[in-house]
Amino acid sequence: PLDPTQDLSSALERRLGLIVAAKYNTDLFFVHGFPAEVRPFYTMPNPHDPRFSNAFDVYLRGQEICSGAQRVHDRALLDQRLQGTGVGASSLKSYCEAFSYGAVPHA
Repeated sequence: PLDPTQDLSSALERRLGLIVAAKYNTDLFFVHGFPAEVRPFYTMPNPHDPRFSNAFDVYLRGQEICSGAQRVHDRALLDQRLQGTGVGASSLKSYCEAFSYGAVPHA
């Protein structure tokens, strides 16, 4: 069985493309709600289940062609998510400070 908190391998993405094509007669599809652990720290976690993120990938015939995500817009949450990543906070000081002045939430 697949672990829903793990990323999809390239082989699984291609297999998913075949399944979607057979079932829905389309080559283009979206996958959303990726595991939070495989997304960057600045990706907004799902508010209902923080194991997952508000992120998506777009696939064409089982090949990822585009991805996106809602970004964290709250400074406290951004700092919290940065901790424990192994990324030096000093290297992202300017990025994080910008959110101290406020940022508009987005989808």
